Amino acid sequence: MKLLTRIAQHAVGKPEQTAFRTEDQALSYSLLWDKSSRLASLIHAMQLVRQTPVVVYGHMGIYMPVSFLACVKAGHPYIPVDTSIPMERVRLIVEKSGAGLVINTTDSLLEFDSVAVLQMQELQLEQAELIGDECWVGPDEVFYIIYTSGSTGNPKGVQITAANLQSFTDWMTNDFPLNQGKIFLNQAPFSFDLSVMDFYPALQSGGSIHTLEKEVINKPKLLYENLSSSALQIWTSTPSFVQMCFPNPDFNQNMLPDLEVFFFCGEVLPLAVAKELKQRFPQAKIFNTYGPTEATVAVTSIEITEELIAKEKALPVGYPKSDMCILVVDELGNPLPEGEKGELILAGPSVSKGYLGEPLLTEKAFAIINGMNAYRTGDAGFIQDGLVYCQGRLDYQIKMHGYRMELEEIEFHLNQSNYIKAAIIIPHAPNEEIEYLIAAVVPAEHDFDKEYKLTTAIRKDLALHLPAYMIPRKFTYHTAIPMTMNGKADRKKMKEEVFA
Repeated sequence: MKLLTRIAQHAVGKPEQTAFRTEDQALSYSLLWDKSSRLASLIHAMQLVRQTPVVVYGHMGIYMPVSFLACVKAGHPYIPVDTSIPMERVRLIVEKSGAGLVINTTDSLLEFDSVAVLQMQELQLEQAELIGDECWVGPDEVFYIIYTSGSTGNPKGVQITAANLQSFTDWMTNDFPLNQGKIFLNQAPFSFDLSVMDFYPALQSGGSIHTLEKEVINKPKLLYENLSSSALQIWTSTPSFVQMCFPNPDFNQNMLPDLEVFFFCGEVLPLAVAKELKQRFPQAKIFNTYGPTEATVAVTSIEITEELIAKEKALPVGYPKSDMCILVVDELGNPLPEGEKGELILAGPSVSKGYLGEPLLTEKAFAIINGMNAYRTGDAGFIQDGLVYCQGRLDYQIKMHGYRMELEEIEFHLNQSNYIKAAIIIPHAPNEEIEYLIAAVVPAEHDFDKEYKLTTAIRKDLALHLPAYMIPRKFTYHTAIPMTMNGKADRKKMKEEVFA
């Protein structure tokens, strides 16, 4: 596989180059390759059936990348599971996946009834023999499996093959100004596929991965100290995470003088966030991207320029990568003409083969179009002049007082208001039925001396675009929107805060 071969070449050509670093640990390319090969040998010696999944449990430590590469060198897909995931869910993933092994990269003790656990801290890797490339995962074999939330409450394992991943990493390293040997930010935990956007392009291009551990992210002083000394060149995150950095006026080009590129994925990139970034980082390029886990991280991109910001009310998610076909279809699956809103369908070599052990869910969500794997995203959008616009989830709808409405449409118009930095909608449903909507708002700077005056001004803005029944009844004001470990808006926590 080209990706693994490139990492091997870096290990020989620049062995002392840092491949991966955390707050207090670092791995050179030679150490990453050597340790992963020796661990692969130990996994291979366990004689698991080829392609049996291996769960890798941990956070951002150096043994996470070692374990990932070891698994695929031994012919097995890995399942990254972060320490922030509740143990009950971890056990469910181990059980549902049919994992043959759990690699524990933490200091804590892990035990499972029917699955062996390798405790990385206790292994003597130096004594293991090196393994060759004859066992490596093949192009059509599964490289990694990421578990996402399922509508039934059960996690779904998205299978990404070596060929899926190679399509993505080739696009990233060929189509964007990444060059060789850059320092990439890794903010998202490995159980969230946004992490793939920095991890593998960095390793394929001989770059260094700079991780932000959750202990650092949760403490602003530590976060800014870490960023100031990071020498970051490539930034990857959700828009929510970069927005979390805005309260510090020093978060700008002076703090990160080497920063060249921002990549955003996982959420809508608000126009206001893009504008502020342009002011704070005038030398950096900003790319908006879009893609579900099922299509390997991202399949569209566009550079956010001053001209685009001036022209658009809502930023497009970009043009499809060259090997992808994106369709917009109606409820019956019929293709829609340009500019008409429908469901986005993605087809191409980076689309997954389906969900692990879930044939019915796979059949429902995946298809073959023109000989290519295709995925029904459930996302609403349209295509205009070749540009893809994503407008939220088709299933992110509610019915209130007989009216059907999309919450993301209301959030979109809230976030267009000059009085608002960020906002999310929380339906109030004390007895299962939704009684009214609450807008949880992070206000922008304003001259109002009373909250009710600010609320009145926001209502007037909304009334220009929305019918009265879609305007929230109640507004609450906050200093920030809480985030999940994945860097997305934490709606559950915001709801608890609103009703506290």
